[in-house]
Amino acid sequence: MATAYNHTDTQHTPTIVPSLPFALRVVFYPLIVLLGFVAIGVAVAIIVLVLAYPNLPSLELLTDYRPKIPLRVYTADNHLIGEFGEERRAVVAIGDVPNIMKQAILSAEDDRFYTHGGIDYLGVLRAAGTNLLGGGKKQGASTITQQVARNFFLTGEKTYTRKLYEALLSFKIEKNLSKDQIFELYINQIFLGQRAYGFAAASQIYFGKPLKDISIAEAAMLAGLPKAPSAYNPVANPKRARLRQQYVLRRMHELKHITDAQHQAALDEPLIIKRELIEYAVHAEFAAEMARQIAAERFPEDVYSRGMRIYTTLIKDEQQAAYSSLRKGVMDYDRRHGYRGAESFLDMKEISSDQDEAIDEALQDIHDAGDLVPALVLAVDAKQIKLYRKGGEFVTLSGDGMKFAAKMLDDKAPPNKRLKRGAIVRIQKDDKANWQISQLPEVESAFVAVSPQDGAIRALVGGFDFNRNKFNHVTQAWRQPGSSFKPFIYSASLEKGYTPNSVIADEPIVISATQTGSQAWEPRNYDGKYEGPMKMRTALAKSKNMVSIRILQSIGTHYAQDYAGRFGFDPAKHPPYLTMALGAGSVTPWQMVTGYAVFANGGFKINPYIVREIRNEKNGVLAHSAEVQAGDDSIRAIDPRNAFMMDSMLRDVTIYGTAAKASVALKRHDLAGKTGTTNEYVDAWFCGYQMTVAGCAWIGFDQPRKLGDKETGGAAALPIWIGYMSRALKDVPVQTPEMPEGLVTFGEGRDRSFIYAENIVKERPPEEGEGSLPEAIPELDKPPAD
Repeated sequence: MATAYNHTDTQHTPTIVPSLPFALRVVFYPLIVLLGFVAIGVAVAIIVLVLAYPNLPSLELLTDYRPKIPLRVYTADNHLIGEFGEERRAVVAIGDVPNIMKQAILSAEDDRFYTHGGIDYLGVLRAAGTNLLGGGKKQGASTITQQVARNFFLTGEKTYTRKLYEALLSFKIEKNLSKDQIFELYINQIFLGQRAYGFAAASQIYFGKPLKDISIAEAAMLAGLPKAPSAYNPVANPKRARLRQQYVLRRMHELKHITDAQHQAALDEPLIIKRELIEYAVHAEFAAEMARQIAAERFPEDVYSRGMRIYTTLIKDEQQAAYSSLRKGVMDYDRRHGYRGAESFLDMKEISSDQDEAIDEALQDIHDAGDLVPALVLAVDAKQIKLYRKGGEFVTLSGDGMKFAAKMLDDKAPPNKRLKRGAIVRIQKDDKANWQISQLPEVESAFVAVSPQDGAIRALVGGFDFNRNKFNHVTQAWRQPGSSFKPFIYSASLEKGYTPNSVIADEPIVISATQTGSQAWEPRNYDGKYEGPMKMRTALAKSKNMVSIRILQSIGTHYAQDYAGRFGFDPAKHPPYLTMALGAGSVTPWQMVTGYAVFANGGFKINPYIVREIRNEKNGVLAHSAEVQAGDDSIRAIDPRNAFMMDSMLRDVTIYGTAAKASVALKRHDLAGKTGTTNEYVDAWFCGYQMTVAGCAWIGFDQPRKLGDKETGGAAALPIWIGYMSRALKDVPVQTPEMPEGLVTFGEGRDRSFIYAENIVKERPPEEGEGSLPEAIPELDKPPAD
């Protein structure tokens, strides 16, 4: 049976959607995709923000800003003489930053800083367009806020992850700090080359002036540094720095921060860039290093970043006098011994012209030794020398300016020393500010001055040039003192009954090997002359070796060795042999000035010190010197009567003895001291004092060798001492010590003598012919027995 189906024929009419034109589809579909990606990106960003933002670092580094401030060292009168730390920084409040500096920074780095919220979107779009066209991540658009975030919390790598965190941190910083707070952090934290952090430090380092005093041109130069401190460093890359400065000035002009006239004036202004890393109020590098070592030993943690300040005992003007006098003394000695020729040579094959940049680059690597400036010889003949001076100046020497180097102009001069094109030499200004040929000295020197009352070091120069040789000759150089040690032998003899008028023979003597500790010895006077019997004070004034030996022979070498320890000398450095009479032991200038201070203050051994106090960044005292004043019996070294008699004899040395030029030059009669010249003129000394200050000068070679005939202490070292004292004793009245109790005096002038009162033999009746001499004075023409 067939199955029947009831079929209803229903007609379906399809819905027809009109198709979009092709052009619209091309735009519409990608837009939908783009919006989808944007939505996804926003969602991801929100997720990242929700997850990452709470985990961003705390802003305590910013809200409790404690920058790394270097250790700074000052003179007693508050002049900076040293700075130690990886970061050279001077923190400045935003209110103390000159407007022109702020405008220059904003023009160069972020001109919309005060209007954006941490991210400059216009800048981002501009940078993105540049990078897209350039085909890579080439340009950033970091705002000042972003730079603060990066400098404090992030690295400088150019990755999208770092950029994301930088942006998030920028939002957080903007939310928690004011614009001025952010700007202040930036101004103080940013690295600007030459170890300078912050614009205040950079101003001082590049221009030698505080930030408040900079010009528009200088501000623009500094503002150009953050982009690339090494590339735009005016010391290392002056041409690039100039181009960057011009860009900053143009931006300042476009933003109406400066007028047309100011813009042009700034472009025309010549900038004087400091070539040295830093200049201090005075050269005191050796003293500053001593202070640094003391602080580092006492406070080893964060000593170079806590902002500690060390106040030394140095007096600025006296330190300058000591430095200048030592330099002059060394240079005078050096010129007396002739010119040694070229310091080195520059290969001129690759030098295309006298203005070639390679010349500047070569000279830049040569250290300036104070006022001894390196220069390159460009041309030379018998009448003149043409040079290029480090710093960009052409100098022509003639006449007296080249006279010193005359023997090295001759064709017969050694080829490796003769002055010719390519030779590196030193030039120096003379007293009339004219350039003259000079050279680095080979000899070294030291000077130290101390207050005899409390031991405060008033001036200290440890060598000719700290940057060339950091060895501190004041504290580290153990040298033979020569005749400058004789006063301590004489002082010992006074305790054995000798007096200034005791008569001793100045006659040749031969010392056996058992008495010297080595071999037979036949000493001589330094001038080879013998004058027969003479008084002790005369023998000391004339530095008679034979008398000193006989005195030591009489009092005993072991006694003298122990006695010298009262003045601070190490007995082990002075073997108990007769050679000790001529200063054959070992001393440092520090020890010598300590010893002479005993005579200056009436017999007290003070301990020299150079640091008065150390303060923290909040000006709180961390450490203070323990000063002991002369007059405290706990530090008495010798009888005051002994000190008085020694002062009397040592003043004779400076009036009519081997140091007579001192009283002539300084025009005063209250100076006391002793010259010292070692065997074969190896070391030259002068140590001396006035009641208010004691000083010691030394000159010699690091590797001991002969200074030269007639280079005695009076010729080579005394002028250094005189130069310092001319400043230290300015306006100081002439004064001599009062005679202490228990001392009997007789005679006048050079014949004046003294004796301890208890040594007078009262029982002996006066003999006929004694005249007006005090009663019962013992015989003065014979030394007492040992």
